[in-house]
Amino acid sequence: MRWIILLCTIAGAAHAETYTNVTLIDGTGAPPRPHMSIIITGERIDSVGPATAAGGKAIDMHGAYALPGLTNTHVHLATAPGLAYAEAILRRDLYAGITAVRDMAGDTRELGYLSRATRIGETPGPDIYYAALMAGPDFFKDPRTVASTAGGLTPGATPWMRAVTPATDLPLAVAEARGTGATAIKIYADLPAPLVDAITAEAHRQQLMVWAHAAVFPASPHDVVDAKVDVVSHACMLGYQASEKMPQAYHHRAAVEADKFDDPNAALDDLLADMKARGTILDATLYVYMLLDKMKDANPPPYCTLALAEKLAAAAYRAGIPVSAGTDAETDWKDRAPALADELALLVHGAGFSAMDAIRAATSVAARTIGQERDMGTIEKGKLANIVFLSKDPLADIANVKSVVLTLKRGKAFARKDYRPITKAEAKDAGDE
Repeated sequence: MRWIILLCTIAGAAHAETYTNVTLIDGTGAPPRPHMSIIITGERIDSVGPATAAGGKAIDMHGAYALPGLTNTHVHLATAPGLAYAEAILRRDLYAGITAVRDMAGDTRELGYLSRATRIGETPGPDIYYAALMAGPDFFKDPRTVASTAGGLTPGATPWMRAVTPATDLPLAVAEARGTGATAIKIYADLPAPLVDAITAEAHRQQLMVWAHAAVFPASPHDVVDAKVDVVSHACMLGYQASEKMPQAYHHRAAVEADKFDDPNAALDDLLADMKARGTILDATLYVYMLLDKMKDANPPPYCTLALAEKLAAAAYRAGIPVSAGTDAETDWKDRAPALADELALLVHGAGFSAMDAIRAATSVAARTIGQERDMGTIEKGKLANIVFLSKDPLADIANVKSVVLTLKRGKAFARKDYRPITKAEAKDAGDE
């Protein structure tokens, strides 16, 4: 019996694989290192060293550029029902080098299922870290909240779509949100500063992260940052700190006053200094502002332009604020590449990031937005084997992040040549044909 147990143990042991002859861009900001090897055992990185190092099966990568698996820090997979389309988007993400995503509010019934399925490999896709949303009662007239509570539930009265007032039992509301499997509370809109403070404190007490819009209306960006939230979203919303009067409600907000930023602005400078001191991360979402620019005939018009979003993101970058790469929207289903590559290009060409810092926005900084910096975000011994191999140098041209040849997620390989594009039937599942 003892020998049977020993043989079973040996048979079940993970085998080492060495990815050799790679140029390593490890996510720390260190210069690239050519002629390196990465030894992987199971789902972890065993060691990183010169290409002479080997362990187990050796796989020659012929000089490919090895980056940490990418993270999109702002997606919406389950706002409305559409499981087949969500799975197709996740498949496209994974084969494009994205090994984790941060979902910024939707139906946690679907997100919990998808999170489990992608984690254990039933569905090919990135690991999913998601939020339960809290906002003032007026926000829940928004049709997106109705879609996210489909099935006869009441928007604002579910654990993942919760209306908060001074009378709310916050310890219970946060505990119920935590019970959905959420990583964080997302503070969305229509809440005053004292409630933003109280939600954040209770969420942190219960060991949940807090992700918030950079302006919560009437809570200002400074109010949100001073509440000690972990991440704020949307570069343009930082601009409301310079408004003569802070808008009082999300659905009745005025446009950001672009002329305030033609010269240095003391209110913005003070806000950025506060963010830097607190370590607040900015999820800039430039890609969605690019899409809004194409909706200039919309009624009401978009509250901000891409040019202003880039200017504010650039100011944050110069001030030393950690910026993550989130898109808040996706490319058309017919596109073989997800939107994250476009976000990185906007950070570089629009906001003045170096290519290395844009990569860090989608790797080491992004890992911090989901509280996973111990396991993800850099290529180092002991971390998860989440790695993307590129045929072209992304430091020479950030567009080369699209030159994916292989993705490793938790040590499992997904060759780009095996990618199956999104089908019309999958797109139809989301009402997009």
